[in-house]
This record gives sequence, C-alpha cells and structure tokens, in this order.
Amino acid sequence: MTTVSSLMYLQEEVDILMNLFGEQMASYLGDTTRYGIRVSAIGDKSKLPEILQKTASQLEEATKGNSKFHIIVALNYGGQQDITQACKKVAGKVKEGLIEVEDITKSIIEQELETNCAEYPNPDLLIRTSGEIRVSNFMLWQLAYAEMLFVDKLWPDFQESDFAEALRAFQQRQRRCGAQA
Repeated sequence: MTTVSSLMYLQEEVDILMNLFGEQMASYLGDTTRYGIRVSAIGDKSKLPEILQKTASQLEEATKGNSKFHIIVALNYGGQQDITQACKKVAGKVKEGLIEVEDITKSIIEQELETNCAEYPNPDLLIRTSGEIRVSNFMLWQLAYAEMLFVDKLWPDFQESDFAEALRAFQQRQRRCGAQA
C-alpha cells in the first residue's frame, strides 16, 4: 500500500531530477554552436515544470540550425501517447477533408509521430541499460524493426567500451527489417 508520504517523497525526487535536467539544458544555451548539436524535445511537455518547458523551447530554437548531431530528448514521452496523438491528427485531417480514409498509410502516420523532427526517426539499435528486458513504452512504433540489446548495467556505469561492444554485437546480427528468413 502506497502512503501519502511515500508519494510526496517520490514527487520531491522527481522535482529534484527535473531541476537538475533543466539546469543542464540551460547551461548548454550559452554555447549552442560549439559542437553543432541540434536538440529536439519530444513528449508532453505541458505537464513539466514551466521553467523546464521554457528552457527546452529555448534550446530547440537556439539549436535548430545545427546539423552535425541531432539529440532527441524524451521529456514525459510515452510511445502509446505518441501513436494516439498521431492518430488523432490524422483523424482531424480526414474530418477536415484534407485526406480520405483510404489515403491513410504508414507514411501518413509517421509524419505525425513526434520523432518526425529527426532525419532518421527509426533507430537501428536500442541499447536498454539497467538489466530490464522491456522497452517500457518507449518509441513503440519506431522500434518495429530495431535490433535490441539489453545490458545489465545502469546508465551511469555504461562506458565507451560497453558501447563499442554493443556496436560489435550489432554488426554481427543479420538484419531482415520484417522480411522472412
């Protein structure tokens, strides 16, 4: 049974983490062209602290012209919510007469997913740290043909050598992307 004090502690912990994240994002604002990184934030940001919403928007705006790397930050993101909002947008287009039901394709839906901001929205490899063996409502549509690697290590302990090993394992896999073996 969850107690009120446990929920308050959990909310306090979440608030601390959100503030730390916001501070890190804000620290990048002063030097947005140094590494050529473009930052996009996906997810329902309306439920985040106002300062974090503002910082995320400022960072997206300040880095939109950068093109060397593209980091997509998932803030209050859920794959089911992403698919639902995409379907609602497509349904709205049908209702407005912009498209017919018969026109709805995989591509039409993908245009409305939050990852449409990325040049390559569908990952080839998902590395899940922490020892969990699940995707946890993360990019459900986009991971359809991704290779998955589950690592029994927490994110802060995941080293460059672990990443290199993950890439070696990925190179050994035979990718079929939905085709039969």
